[in-house]
Amino acid sequence: MKENNEEKNLEIGDVIAKSENFIEKNQKKIIIIASAIVIVVLAFFGLRKWYFEPREVTAAESMFAAENTLAANDYQTALNGNDEMLGFVDIIDQYGCTKAGNLAKYYAAICEMQLSNFSNAIDYLKSYKGKDTFTKIQAVILNGDAELELGNKEAAIKLYEKAVSMDNTNYITAPYALFKAGMVHLQLKNKENAIECFESIKAQYPESTEFSEVDKYLAVVEQM
Repeated sequence: MKENNEEKNLEIGDVIAKSENFIEKNQKKIIIIASAIVIVVLAFFGLRKWYFEPREVTAAESMFAAENTLAANDYQTALNGNDEMLGFVDIIDQYGCTKAGNLAKYYAAICEMQLSNFSNAIDYLKSYKGKDTFTKIQAVILNGDAELELGNKEAAIKLYEKAVSMDNTNYITAPYALFKAGMVHLQLKNKENAIECFESIKAQYPESTEFSEVDKYLAVVEQM
């Protein structure tokens, strides 16, 4: 037992000696690497404090005017801006890496939809990275609306179904997306699928706005 302990001590001592030799031989390299790491860390925090954070504030201030213009239904100005304010397109171009720049893509898609530029709306929605669940789901529904306007009904249905699956407990977005899917199925004369959508609203979302409309459209489906 004593011999084993002595052997282990010798092995540990050998490892320590080798480590010390390695450090001595590569001391300059180690210092350079450690210094580089420190510089990178300091640069990161410096950039965040002196570059990214001020840009977030400026972008948010620019968004305020554009959002108010959107709320006033002036979609063209909200999208492209004017001499007095930046529009969502400008905010995306200048502050695309900020939270406001990302949200501007969602609002730009809304404007493009209202201006009947459906392909442009889809492009903005594809690059938008939703942060909160509600807006993320609404973006998928809006994408479905754009596809529907372009005549891509099957693609629209898939997007509406995706929106439902993202949070089927949401009493606002889930029945809304289900109703839209049901209406497209109705257009395509997919009787069983339309019934399934409308019946799901009746069974699962009795408190929803869409609930009061379901029986009317179920009657339409039954007459097909």
